[in-house]
Amino acid sequence: MESDALFSLGEPTGSRSAPDGPAGVDGFTAVADDSPLPVRMRPVTLDELVGQEHLLAPGAPLRQLVSGGAPMSVILWGPPGSGKTTIAHLVAGATDRRFVAMSALSAGVKDVRAVIETARRQRRSGGPQTVLFIDEVHRFSKTQQDSLLAAVEDRTVTLLAATTENPYFSVISPLLSRCVLLTLQPLDDEAVRGLLRRAVTDKRGLDGALALTAEAEDHLVRLAAGDVRKALTALEAAAASATALGGGRIDLATAEQAVDVAAVRYDRDGDAHYDVVSAFIKSMRGSDVDAAVHWLARMLVAGEDARFIARRLVIFASEDVGMADPTALSVATAAAHAVEYVGLPEAQLNLAQAVIHLATAPKSNSATTAIGAAIADVRAGRGGPVPRGLRDAHYAGARGLGHGTGYRYPHDDQRGVVTQQYVPDDLVGTDYYQPSPHGAERSVAGRLPLLRRIVRGLPASAARPTPASEPSVTAQNAPALSPGVARPTTDTGAPGMMQDSGTEAAGEGQQ
Repeated sequence: MESDALFSLGEPTGSRSAPDGPAGVDGFTAVADDSPLPVRMRPVTLDELVGQEHLLAPGAPLRQLVSGGAPMSVILWGPPGSGKTTIAHLVAGATDRRFVAMSALSAGVKDVRAVIETARRQRRSGGPQTVLFIDEVHRFSKTQQDSLLAAVEDRTVTLLAATTENPYFSVISPLLSRCVLLTLQPLDDEAVRGLLRRAVTDKRGLDGALALTAEAEDHLVRLAAGDVRKALTALEAAAASATALGGGRIDLATAEQAVDVAAVRYDRDGDAHYDVVSAFIKSMRGSDVDAAVHWLARMLVAGEDARFIARRLVIFASEDVGMADPTALSVATAAAHAVEYVGLPEAQLNLAQAVIHLATAPKSNSATTAIGAAIADVRAGRGGPVPRGLRDAHYAGARGLGHGTGYRYPHDDQRGVVTQQYVPDDLVGTDYYQPSPHGAERSVAGRLPLLRRIVRGLPASAARPTPASEPSVTAQNAPALSPGVARPTTDTGAPGMMQDSGTEAAGEGQQ
């Protein structure tokens, strides 16, 4: 059975490293000399707990929970290895309450009701209060969670539950409303590093028998990715390898061999970070999907912040794909949302899908060049007053100032486009957007000259095809202004018979 803990759940046997209160502890396996290193190194006092400083201030809920100062039911929510079950162990050893631990992986309604009935009898007879710890509570069904409600409501038991899943989705609302929710954060690199060093020197750990080199320590910290249990497990494996080889220290080669994971040369604050990210972006831009996936994997294995990767994808979707595949931005933003909503490791699937989509999509930087040229003109001082017809005419007196005078409402025209000046006087005739001939943007390139000719009131002979468009675009052969919208039947742009043109560029988005 897997448990998000620095110790295991099971039938109590033998002696325990932490003192049990008079009421005892039911459900925790004792710590022995041959217990795994993460079990031996678990904190025995709250002061040994590393991380979660936001919950450890004097009077904070976590301190009250451990000290028994307030009989509140609590749900601990956090990633694996952040200390949820360790906190439960501290609660078990710090007070005289009866403590019962169970895992939702193996317990059922019958087990829960048996604990509640025993707690009720003890309470009636003046016995100690019962704290019920449930690990992986999100694995309980709705019926199983319902069985806790009455006992938590009248404090027959004080519930302490742990979950790696978002409790707003995995815990029923009535139970969530009866508990205080404490959110645990992943341990940062320095916290993991400090725990590794403690394990190397502490008598409960390696007791100074082996030295840990700086390179091996960095590798274990990166490998852990905020999970201290993972870091200590890897340290124990590396220590066993070093001892078998007869060495007195754990170096990088020993650590790599012990955990069968090569050290990734990647410094999140140094040159390697920027080099890998640069290679990642350029691979997607160059449509080398295999290289892009490799650099994505390199960053994920090295512990790069997934949110940083997601942000780069959102930027890339508009900077390098843009109008050639307008769906790229939706894919990238959905992946960014998935990173926040799901989190790693599962979100790596969402990131991979987005990277593959962006790398294989047709490319266009037309949006990048358009906004760049427009900003350059604004900074150079180009751009006069807003044309009178476009000014706000909704407030009293605006009409008297001439605001809105001459404005033509495009929807009054069958084409949905009218001749009208939208730019300041000194920018008339300026073209910022130059569509590419790639993917979905090909249809935009075909109809843009017609749009500009109508808006600017130019004769057909004066139309200037965009660099990516076909020459001699007329009202008769131009693609529809938008899918399903009719095009005019005369070259002059006058309203004509309405025809359903459909989408002439259907299926071009991936060409």
